[in-house]
Amino acid sequence: MAALMQQASGLPRLAATLGLCSRGYRAPPPPRRSPGPWWPDPENPLTPRWQLGPRYAAKQFARHGAASGVAPGSLWPSREQLRELEAEEREWCPSLATMQESLREQQLAEEQKRRAREQLIAECMAKMPQMIEDWRRQRRERWEKAQADKERRARLQAEAQERL
Repeated sequence: MAALMQQASGLPRLAATLGLCSRGYRAPPPPRRSPGPWWPDPENPLTPRWQLGPRYAAKQFARHGAASGVAPGSLWPSREQLRELEAEEREWCPSLATMQESLREQQLAEEQKRRAREQLIAECMAKMPQMIEDWRRQRRERWEKAQADKERRARLQAEAQERL
């Protein structure tokens, strides 16, 4: 027990001598943001285009509030823009009734396709006994023809052997 206590008491000195603490590193402070809004020069050709648009003004208003000098009314869409946004939303996000109608039409088309396939299968199955009979008849005719050819060859070969 005393040996364990002696080992435990030596650990802090070991850490201090090896310098395993994180105090040796001090991160630089984060960059300071300017206290007020900064507006780029629109005549400067090096100014990025995204800083000249209304979204940058909205971002400045979000950061600095009324001190940015942006009129809050200009952040909302105009009536024309609102109509365009609504038309785009109607195009890309249809109403529930429209989606249900298109789903019903799709299900009807699938049901019609399934019924047509079932009808085709039923017609083919009705023809199946006649097709099987035709196949058996053709197979029997081929076998009879092969037997007749075999007999003819055997007869011709027998005649040839008699002559020689």
